[in-house]
Amino acid sequence: MSDFPILSALIVTPALGALVIAILPNRRPEYVRIVGYLFSIATLALAIWLLCNFETRAGYQFVESESWISNLGVHYKVGVDGISLFVVALNALLFPIALLASASITERTKAFFVWMLALEAALMGVFLSLDLIVFFVFFEFVLVPMYFLILGWGHGRRTYAALKFFIFTMAGSAFLLVGLLTLAFLHSDATGTLTFDLGVLTAWAPNGLDPTVAAVLFFAFFAAFAVKVPLFPLHTWLPDAHTEAPTAGSVILAGVLLKMGIYGFLRFSLPLFPQASVDFAPVLLVLATIGIIYGAIVAAMQPNVKRIVAYSSVAHMGFAVLGVFALTTQGLDGGVFTMISHGLTTGALFLLLGMLYDRRHTYEVSAYRGLWKVMPVLGGLFCVAAFASIGLPGFSGFIGEFLALIGTFITEKPYAVVASIGVVLAAVYLLWVFQRTFMGRPTGDNATMKDINFRELACVVPLLALSLFLGLYPKPVLDRIEPSVQKIICQVEAGSDYKEPEAARTTATFGSHAKLGLTSESCATKAATK
Repeated sequence: MSDFPILSALIVTPALGALVIAILPNRRPEYVRIVGYLFSIATLALAIWLLCNFETRAGYQFVESESWISNLGVHYKVGVDGISLFVVALNALLFPIALLASASITERTKAFFVWMLALEAALMGVFLSLDLIVFFVFFEFVLVPMYFLILGWGHGRRTYAALKFFIFTMAGSAFLLVGLLTLAFLHSDATGTLTFDLGVLTAWAPNGLDPTVAAVLFFAFFAAFAVKVPLFPLHTWLPDAHTEAPTAGSVILAGVLLKMGIYGFLRFSLPLFPQASVDFAPVLLVLATIGIIYGAIVAAMQPNVKRIVAYSSVAHMGFAVLGVFALTTQGLDGGVFTMISHGLTTGALFLLLGMLYDRRHTYEVSAYRGLWKVMPVLGGLFCVAAFASIGLPGFSGFIGEFLALIGTFITEKPYAVVASIGVVLAAVYLLWVFQRTFMGRPTGDNATMKDINFRELACVVPLLALSLFLGLYPKPVLDRIEPSVQKIICQVEAGSDYKEPEAARTTATFGSHAKLGLTSESCATKAATK
């Protein structure tokens, strides 16, 4: 069983499901749904197996490598570490839930399921790739299914939203392609070997690149990842895409697609360009802090409840970027944990909003009132999801934001203090939405709305239950994240003039920091033994 190509199976299984559905007859949508559920659940089972067999240590595991385009030094190489592990698991979890929540999709059901499973396969490839060309192929292919999902099953201005999403993200990816090709060719000129292997380039680039060239390449990668996060002021495509996307599209967009940007910074920008990352960290911290405050303020002014949750994603992803570029163990832990938590809580919010839309066909806050009296279960779940998104202690959002803020406070106190205001503002706009839509006396159509059914309950409860579990007991996740996070800190220290502050080495986290021996001295020890 140890020789089983589990990572390739995670990519191939949903892709195979898309192919199987593509050959099914259009007149039998019930078969399409069954096959789609089966392949997405099979992918989730593989992800659970991966979680159970993953070892708590640094470095990539379950690595697979095969020559793909040998003349260009391109290999199909995949692997998983503590950073990508839980994003892969989150991806596998959200897709069967999103498909189950798409019962209202009755037109072109076959095409919808094909694009959804193709999107799942592409996202798996993004988070597992260890070759820059393979990563770029998956990174770009993600745009295609999401574009057609918004265009084909979205609402209102779906054509505008789909086109804006595609243009913004494609423009950023053009800089990424130029950057990775330049990096590989510079390595070839210096060593005589053309390769796109991430491990080889990470070992060479920090000391092999001219500092000016490294800074330029850092910004080439930054352009692609900042749009995906999205960082202020490159965020304007997100509210439109969220508002017009179908419920499943919004769940995946918020739950997984936005994580591609944070993941890109962690996997590529910090290890490849450590000195540039240190030099430009203040810029990223400023943009992240602005995004936190700006996203919260603008969310509070929106009349459309889906746009409110969309702008909340700008704020939440700001916390993740803040933690990452604090360049401390706690900060990076918080950034990765926020990625996972945001997928659970915001995914649950979009699912609940989709259920309201299926009943009233509007997202306008003014159209709703007094829903808790007629929909007590859905109202209770929305209340729980709102508190989880705010970051109430006991939920996963608190752990991620707390670690990100603590990690930032160690190195950059002003940013942490200003960003903490965003936590308060999150309570303002989410509780305002809850009060306007669920409190009061229902009138008109609101008085006859049906409460949540069993299928809808099965979609939302697992996400909120996981958020509660991770909020109360984050140790299993942090224990697996920290070795990979510490490895990144070591790579940044080795390739730059940065040293992690003493406070960051000794401050306790929610994981087993001491048990794993994750101290900055271990960085020096590892470097001395190489």
